Amino acid sequence: MQTSFTEEQLQDPATARANEILRSCVHCGFCTATCPTYQVLGDELDSPRGRIYLIKDMLENDRPADARTVKHIDRCLSCLACMTTCPSGVHYMHLVDHARTHIENTYKRPLFERVLRNTLAMILPYPGRFRLALLAAKIARPFRSLVPEARLRAMLDMAPRRVPTVSRNDDPQSFPAVGERRMRVALMTGCAQKALNTDINDATIRLLTRLGCEVVVAEGAGCCGALVHHMGRETESHRFAAANIRAWTAGEFDAIVINTSGCGTTVKDYGHMFRNDPLAKDAAAVSAKALDVTELLAKLDLSAKAPEPLRVAYHAACSLQHGQKVRAAPKTLLKAADFDVVEPKDPHLCCGSAGTYNLTQPEISGELKRRKIKTLEAREPDVIAAGNIGCMMQIGSGTEVPVVHTVELLDWATGGPRPAALG
Repeated sequence: MQTSFTEEQLQDPATARANEILRSCVHCGFCTATCPTYQVLGDELDSPRGRIYLIKDMLENDRPADARTVKHIDRCLSCLACMTTCPSGVHYMHLVDHARTHIENTYKRPLFERVLRNTLAMILPYPGRFRLALLAAKIARPFRSLVPEARLRAMLDMAPRRVPTVSRNDDPQSFPAVGERRMRVALMTGCAQKALNTDINDATIRLLTRLGCEVVVAEGAGCCGALVHHMGRETESHRFAAANIRAWTAGEFDAIVINTSGCGTTVKDYGHMFRNDPLAKDAAAVSAKALDVTELLAKLDLSAKAPEPLRVAYHAACSLQHGQKVRAAPKTLLKAADFDVVEPKDPHLCCGSAGTYNLTQPEISGELKRRKIKTLEAREPDVIAAGNIGCMMQIGSGTEVPVVHTVELLDWATGGPRPAALG
């Protein structure tokens, strides 16, 4: 794609990166075949190719974002299926992230949207605040029919039936390896996950220590920054990320283990985010050591045996299969443990969770959830497994089939407790 940025514009590193990405696009349209929003809406501007044209026009002319551009960029899930499909290697993630930052800096949203987005940014990355919000939503849910705004109803729907008690395993501390120590790893405990489902980190700690890993929850580590990063709030996202970088480089770790794939995609991109920052070297080191928990488990001798025969429908989170290119490891591990693993039709398509997307775009998100659940249930599974808390909450809110994290099943198959979701 031809671009016409001025030399002055290209002095900005973010613009220069956008120019590189735009020039790599040959507008072939392959991306439209795997874009969830294009599948639902059928609008060219709600496809990666259409959004790329909107972004190019906005950035080249160095103009404030307009309502039309914002509407279509906001509808993007950042599922990154387009990056898996693209034959030209267009790094859409970096392009749309830059566009969102430009929108945040140049566009004044309607009052309700500003309030909603500020509220989400002030609550979701903070487990204590988020826990209180979930309890409040649970109390308010009986009055849901009286709420006229779909996005507020979506916030009420997000609250789980049971808000778990705080797990002290999420506090900064070290868990010694069982037997001989093979590795020393830092575990990212996340933010929203600590309020929504404490079983995931507990299972991860049990499993890794059982396999000879000393597991450290580092002092000062917290939210990865993804939630606000995808809102275009660059300063906030970099603040969260910088805290993690400092926390994890303060100790000696063989790996940084992440069991929420949405976080993993962002942490693995810290090197790019901080490429022009004094933290660049440390950020790159953190990204190099970051591993999804299934990537690490694939490197260890995991001798597992399913306690009972179960048909497991594996849902591939977009951030794991497209963002991190981790596709085989979760399924291979579950199959090796003698679980009967099946996949739904169109496993590359998003479930509609996508961070805060299910709260800001509830209609599109709801349709994608309905489609995903239909394809999962068609496999008649005993349980659905996923590697991302957002996907688990999204799918779990629309099906009676138990939904668990992949690591919970593997922990159970190596001597841990039966996942609570299984009853």
